[in-house]
Amino acid sequence: MGGPHRFPPDFRLILVSQSPRRRSLLSDIGVPFVVVPSQADEAIQGGSVVALAEENALSKVRGAFLPDDLEPGGFVLGADTLVAVDHVVMGKPGSAAEAGQMLSMLSGRTHQVVSGVALMRRPDLHSPDGEEEIWVASAVTEVTFLPLTQRQVEAYVASDEWQGKAGAYAVQGLAAVFVSEIRGEYSNVVGLPLCTLEGCSGRPVSTSCAGSGYEGRLQGESARLRRSGYNTHAPGLPGSGARERP
Repeated sequence: MGGPHRFPPDFRLILVSQSPRRRSLLSDIGVPFVVVPSQADEAIQGGSVVALAEENALSKVRGAFLPDDLEPGGFVLGADTLVAVDHVVMGKPGSAAEAGQMLSMLSGRTHQVVSGVALMRRPDLHSPDGEEEIWVASAVTEVTFLPLTQRQVEAYVASDEWQGKAGAYAVQGLAAVFVSEIRGEYSNVVGLPLCTLEGCSGRPVSTSCAGSGYEGRLQGESARLRRSGYNTHAPGLPGSGARERP
């Protein structure tokens, strides 16, 4: 197959997401995968935005409708993206009116986009104690919006692009003109932090982060993510990073 990395014939990744942005990001870097739904619900209350995003990602993996023929050693990936401003956590708006309110809150301000990822590996002969392995990680990117006029907000809401988007906008779409600055990983704002995921897996799934100053290694019970110039711990959002779950 083409792409930046060749995978062994028995490689299997199950993406637990209905998001076309996540499917596009994985396809763009040449990762083969299949998509399945999950019965998990997404929470936006009950903890910090980092904890919520991570727990939502893990819940999606746990609630996935996995195929019966998923081989030992296969991977299952869940992800969840939330937006936070002034400790207010935003998920996907449920109506046009709510989308307009979210955009008005983001206007002229810096907010945080937080994605949690959970990667499960089905047990095989090489698995410790014959049990599944699960890594959970998060990425935080700071995004600054230009001041928006009411006409801009109304026009964007009328476009319906806000539907299914955390924070009511798509940075890769019409809302690109709203953004004056991004600090962190762009793919995180789209919906899947690829460099964070690469470190979470403990081994490269692509060459997309090669030479970026990014390092990801599993060390015993935990994974430590470091990237020069990459803000994985935004102010007021403790707890981001990666760790192994039992």
